[in-house]
Amino acid sequence: MTLPMYTIKKVLNNSVVICQHDTDPEVILLGKGIGFGKKPGDLVDPASVPEKVYQLTDKEEQSQYQELVKHVDEDFIAFMQEIVGFIETSTGKKVDEHIHIGLTDHLFFTMKRIEQGMEVTNPFLLETESLYPNEFALAERIVDMFHERLNVLLPDAETGFIALHIHSATTFKNVLEVNRHNQIIGQIVQTIESRLNVKMDRTSLDYKRLLRHLRYAVERVATGEMVEAPQKIEKVLRDEYPLCYSTAWELMGIMERELKRPVPRGEATYLTMHLQRLTSR
Repeated sequence: MTLPMYTIKKVLNNSVVICQHDTDPEVILLGKGIGFGKKPGDLVDPASVPEKVYQLTDKEEQSQYQELVKHVDEDFIAFMQEIVGFIETSTGKKVDEHIHIGLTDHLFFTMKRIEQGMEVTNPFLLETESLYPNEFALAERIVDMFHERLNVLLPDAETGFIALHIHSATTFKNVLEVNRHNQIIGQIVQTIESRLNVKMDRTSLDYKRLLRHLRYAVERVATGEMVEAPQKIEKVLRDEYPLCYSTAWELMGIMERELKRPVPRGEATYLTMHLQRLTSR
């Protein structure tokens, strides 16, 4: 995207400036070196900056980012802009501008916790890897970049958290919503293991298929999308696999309660089929 010339109103640091343009509202421009040697009133041409330049246009996002810049090291701000560029290049997708705030804030304070010897845990790490394999692989590369560039060894738990931020930013979904959906799926998995008296192999293909179905089922319920299934198939499954069928309805109850939305009856058929496949193994 071609950006116009902007007049600098305030330089927050060498990589962050607040600007104004005649036809545009006030924006924050992010780019390595974009504010170097600049002062209020100077013009800045984003095209002349060798690194990619990002705009923060949302007023609330601008306010949050200005507050964040006060507490975060300038070099880390520049490094995170590089990380965001790496995510866009690797995925081929434009990202939600909130990632500049959410991921920067998360990783900066994660490093602080590591420095203080605090443990970082992630109970949904395996589920996140199965649900978002592409984002997870990209997150692993970002963890390597932290080690190579900053000599910071992020714990395995962080790979999952970074993957969620990537998924949130590339799908323009709120990261809190994405995390909440993960928690619901985790609750469902625990219920399955308890009701069917099974311990699922987190590395198995059947488990990954189940997680993918649960992910899309939760998203469908959250958006109100309907799903249909032949009633004859439902009757056969109910008669042949009563425990799996009743468990499927219990899982639907969890989704309905947590998402506060009705779950289409057709979900019972597909859930029962997944559960039957798991128990038959």
